Amino acid sequence: MDLRHDLEKLAESLKQQRDELQLKMHLLNLEARDEWEKAEQNWQYFQNKAEELGKAGTAASNDVGAAVKLLGEELRRAYERVRKSL
Repeated sequence: MDLRHDLEKLAESLKQQRDELQLKMHLLNLEARDEWEKAEQNWQYFQNKAEELGKAGTAASNDVGAAVKLLGEELRRAYERVRKSL
């Protein structure tokens, strides 16, 4: 399934970015810290939904998968904003 593969690749990339940024958190200013905290909440939601999709594999999951993919892209942008503030 293309969507599942795309989500797996996106999750791997997001996890790497997340791990790198966690190491630099002590350097962040307050605004970036707020951005990080919001992204962390979205990360948890993203992980849960991506895992559910991996188990479901139904046609109805395509809409949910597209929504999760959009959330992943928003996470990518949030991580980029945090990275730029370092």
